[in-house]
Amino acid sequence: MKRKGHGSVDIVVLGGGSFGTALASLLADIGRRVRLWVRREEQAKEINQEHRNSRFFPDVELPRSLQATADLEEAVRAAPVLLVVVPSRSFREVASRMGPFVQGDQIVVHATKGIEVDTFKRMSEILREETCALKIGVLSGPNLAGEVMARHPGGALVASRYQEVVDRIQELFRSDRLRVYGGRDVVGTELGGAFKNIIAIAAGAVDGMGFGDNTKAALMTRGLAEITRLGVRLGADPLTFAGLTGLGDLIVTCTSMHSRNRRAGMAIGRGATLEQALGEVRMVVEGVRTTVAAYRLAARHAVSMPITEQIYRVLFEDLPPRAAVANLMTRTRTQEMEDVARRVEWRLLD
Repeated sequence: MKRKGHGSVDIVVLGGGSFGTALASLLADIGRRVRLWVRREEQAKEINQEHRNSRFFPDVELPRSLQATADLEEAVRAAPVLLVVVPSRSFREVASRMGPFVQGDQIVVHATKGIEVDTFKRMSEILREETCALKIGVLSGPNLAGEVMARHPGGALVASRYQEVVDRIQELFRSDRLRVYGGRDVVGTELGGAFKNIIAIAAGAVDGMGFGDNTKAALMTRGLAEITRLGVRLGADPLTFAGLTGLGDLIVTCTSMHSRNRRAGMAIGRGATLEQALGEVRMVVEGVRTTVAAYRLAARHAVSMPITEQIYRVLFEDLPPRAAVANLMTRTRTQEMEDVARRVEWRLLD
């Protein structure tokens, strides 16, 4: 079937932020026919004429083969594969606008690491609600936009119930730049990518308060444990959290200076308010909204998430970060593995 649009393309990336631009640039670099949808006509013209996205990468020249459009209908109808890379707060709005133009035979994958706060919906669930797409998947992993743009090699995971989706995304990204592994655990892949941002805010606060590597190692390890607890309760495979979209993404987001969530946490650890920290980062910090969603989900499902609870109180109840540390360190004694193992056992028995 011939599609409407400017000729044949392999994939359309929807979202002209830092990560959308990075993925589109990578695909163009490795010879894929890719188009990038952006919201503003001025941004599309800048990419097409000057080969730059000055807001996010002012000093980087984009591949000359990468073309952008601000026409959503044209973008959505243009390719057999759509990759949605927009912030979680605007994901439903974009998905709803896409809906009338999506065709049932298209593959629709997202790379957004967040949860819809009001409904607790994952991004794949929103795509199912707002479009007619069936072949849906998620692309996630330890991939910082700046390092993708710098052509550093990395790894990612694409998860879908449809093997066709996994195969197509693996083939599109196949190169010496990004090794994409396949999986079927959509729930775990989405939750791991979203929830690790909460722990990254905490890790940044640890740095901002001047604590060392011992503190951060303990925080990351226990953070992964509580991410896994909630993930398993929501239907995820616990092994997913030991992979790229769990442990891998947690490592990079908690340790890299390029991590927005860590940088926001550092500002808070130094005494900044949430508003001041977000102003300092000047880009979307997904972990803030995800903290709200995870805090409420944990309460609803009676899952212990002490780090998430303390971060919630720091962000939204003005709890001093050092008081949050004291609260965590003086909690009632517990076993390291018992709770996770019990929840895995319950899941296997269900």
